[in-house]
Amino acid sequence: MADSSISKFFEKSRKERLDIIKNFAGLSEDEIKQIENSDGGITFDKADKMVENAIGTFSLPLGIATNFTINNKDYLVPMVIEEPSVIAAASKAAKIAKIHGGFKAEADDPYSIGQIQVVDVDVKTAMSAIKKSEKEILDLANSKSKTLLQIGKGAKQVSCREIKTDSGKMLVVELLIDVGDAMGANITNTMCETVASLIEKITKGRVILRILSNYSTKRLARASAVFDKDAVGGQNIVDDIILAYQFAVHDQYRAVTHNKGVMNGIIAVANATGQDNRAIEAAANAYAASTGRYSSLTEWTKDKDGNLVGNIELPLSVGIVGGIINVHPIAKICTKILGVKSAKELACVMAATGLAQNFSALRALASEGIQSGHMKLHAKNIAVAAGAKPDQVDMVVKRMVEERNISLNRAKELLKQI
Repeated sequence: MADSSISKFFEKSRKERLDIIKNFAGLSEDEIKQIENSDGGITFDKADKMVENAIGTFSLPLGIATNFTINNKDYLVPMVIEEPSVIAAASKAAKIAKIHGGFKAEADDPYSIGQIQVVDVDVKTAMSAIKKSEKEILDLANSKSKTLLQIGKGAKQVSCREIKTDSGKMLVVELLIDVGDAMGANITNTMCETVASLIEKITKGRVILRILSNYSTKRLARASAVFDKDAVGGQNIVDDIILAYQFAVHDQYRAVTHNKGVMNGIIAVANATGQDNRAIEAAANAYAASTGRYSSLTEWTKDKDGNLVGNIELPLSVGIVGGIINVHPIAKICTKILGVKSAKELACVMAATGLAQNFSALRALASEGIQSGHMKLHAKNIAVAAGAKPDQVDMVVKRMVEERNISLNRAKELLKQI
């Protein structure tokens, strides 16, 4: 069985790291070369077909978080992010979680929600008519995806809601669609547009919008872990982490920053695997405010032995087929490194990574402060920005950290001395 615990991974050369990843994930020589030679994963020709008015490509660092055990399976987790300390923090958190068996995670079946907005309608009469015509609506929607039907997926349910607005009452007809291992936006939108005319005929109203909802509350993912109190730093640190969490629960200004730390982990994995990170962020923030007040996406308590216990729940609409994975070779390789076999498994990994990142941020804040570790890593960026050559970076960083003076001006002064 592959082991995600790799001693001093950060100290190894690039070739050594790639060799480890190759053996762990069973990558081919061609796939390793694609990572080695990649300046972002795609050529300009591909970029020009993906977006309008393209002028180039934009690269971000791709790293690997180690030590993750989720549902008794080990993972090396690809993360694409520009912020220092995130990958190291996630790896450290996963190592501590491993003491008590790692993360436990689960995800709901991948149901997407499509919405058809109907106006100029007698809502009560229209609702009754929609209910009687549910089978006809589902049959028409499913005519657009023989693939989903063949595997027992597709549109499963039609429901209605009345919305009262400043412009009067509206009817919202919603399709519940099992999209399998896809994120599902395209097929959901296609089905909504397909049934729009039929909905107008049935309701005698006028359809305006027909599109999916990114508030994917039917696709919740959950993860939990026990963090050993001694590895965390002792009972006092555990208690202070819980107090820091309570701050986020009861103060929206703190909750936003608290959840930003959660999303550092989740979105880094989303970037690496070609997910729609805007949809994920929007849904997560809506869910954080689902009680009517914006609050924490995580929950922190302690068990009878005083160990820290973390839980996370949020909507995660992700896929391992279709979308960017079809066209972006590095996203495809990252998904292979993860070794996930379903969209649900990917959601579990992302939820666990978000919980790990939140733990590390809270632990740092409740002990030495967030800047201690963060600034050591940030110092490398400062040194490079000051013009340090590869063989000068470590020397400049060491001096700045020792002096506790990590600034562009000091880096330039040290380079002059060198």
